[in-house]
Amino acid sequence: MHRSLSIALVSASDLDGEHVQAIHTRELARALARPASDAAQGHRVTVYARRHDAAARTRTRLGPGAVLQLIDAGPARPLNDDELLKHVRDLAQGLRERWTGPGRPDLVHAHGWIGGLAACAVARELDIPFVASPHGLGATERQAGRKVHPARARLEKAIGREADTVVTACGDEAATLVRMGVPRRKITIVPYGVDGEQFTQVGPAMPHGDRHRLVTVCQDLEDGGVATAIRALLHVPGAELTVAGGPEREDLENDAAVHRLMMLAKELHVADRVLFLGRVPRKSLPRLLRTASLALCLAPHQPSPLVPLEAMACGVPVVASRSGGNADSVLDGITGLHVPADRPVLIGRAIRDLLAEETTLHGYAIAAADRAHSRFTWDRIAAETLRAYSRALPPEPEPEPEPAPVPETVAAHKAEPALVH
Repeated sequence: MHRSLSIALVSASDLDGEHVQAIHTRELARALARPASDAAQGHRVTVYARRHDAAARTRTRLGPGAVLQLIDAGPARPLNDDELLKHVRDLAQGLRERWTGPGRPDLVHAHGWIGGLAACAVARELDIPFVASPHGLGATERQAGRKVHPARARLEKAIGREADTVVTACGDEAATLVRMGVPRRKITIVPYGVDGEQFTQVGPAMPHGDRHRLVTVCQDLEDGGVATAIRALLHVPGAELTVAGGPEREDLENDAAVHRLMMLAKELHVADRVLFLGRVPRKSLPRLLRTASLALCLAPHQPSPLVPLEAMACGVPVVASRSGGNADSVLDGITGLHVPADRPVLIGRAIRDLLAEETTLHGYAIAAADRAHSRFTWDRIAAETLRAYSRALPPEPEPEPEPAPVPETVAAHKAEPALVH
C-alpha cells in the first residue's frame, strides 16, 4: 500500500486504561502513523472513543500523525455493556457528524462489538470501507463463566458478516467466528504486538531470593489459571509463585478471591511459597518479569494475549494452556511449553522437569526473546494490518500511460511546411 490513508479507529471502551483493547488500539494507531521507511509516508490516524471522563480533553495527540478524539455518548463515566448499548445511537451520531464532509476517512476499523455496532452503521451509510476486530467473543466469555449480554452473539455475527474484512488476533477466535457464520474468506489473523523498548531482557529487576520464581499475571484472579498454578506448585518443590493482578495491594486482605486462593495454598501447605502482589502497574511489569524463571499462563478460557508476549520479550519462557492466543504465540518446545488446562499434576511435573534442565531453559529464553522482538513488533503488526485493509479498500486506479515519444525524424517532418507542386 503506497498511498497515505486517513484511517479511523473506533472504540467504545476507555482508551486511557491498561486493558488489552485500549493498549492495542493506542499502539496500533501510533504504528500505523509512523512512516514504514524514509521514502514512505505515515498514515493519518484518528482514534474515536466514547468519553469516560468529564475532565478529559476532547482531542489528544497520541504521537506523530495520530490523535485521540473523544465523543460524548451518554454519561461521562465507565459503563457496562448493558448501559453502553443504550447510547450506541449517540456514538453513531457523533461519528456521522465527524465523517460527513472533510473529516471523511478512507477506512474505518472498529475495535470491540459495541464500537463495531456504531461504526458499522455509519460506515455502511456513508459507503466507507469497514473493518472489524472483536477483541474477544461472547461465546468464549460465556465459557469462562462471565455474564454476557444476551444479544451479543447475534450482533457480533451481524458485524462480522457486514464487515469487508474481520481482523482477529488468533486462530481460536477465527475458528469461533466461522462457526458463528462469518465467511472464512473475510477473516485475517493479525496477532497483538509487544512494546520491544519497554519489555526487554536487560534492565532493572525487583528483588528476589534464590528460589526459581514462577510468575503469573492476570486481571481476574478467578479465571482459573491462578488456582491451577497454586495446585501445580505442590509438585515443584523449591520454587515460588508470584501472583500479579486483582485489587490494589492495600486491598488484598479484604478481597474474597484472594482469601479463597490463600486458603487453597494453606490447605496444600505451599502458602509460604505463594506471594500476592496485587495489581502491578504496567510500567513495573518488566521489573517483575525479569525475575522469573518461567511465566505461567494457565487460564482455560480467554487468557490474556499480552502476557506471554511481554514475558517472552523479557527473555522468560512461558508455560501456557492451549487456549486463545497462547497456542499461536508460544511455540511448544521452543519458546516454552503447551500444557492442558486444569491438569495441575501434569503441569507441575512439566515445570519441575524444565527447571531441572538449565541448558534447555536457557535455550527457551533466548528463543522466546528472539521471537517476541521479531514476530510481534508493532511495526510488523501495523504492516500486516495494512495488508488486511487492502482487502477492504477499492483497488487503486491504474496510472494513465504516458504518451509514447514521437521520433525525431517524424517530428521534424511534421514541422516542415508542405511542398506545393
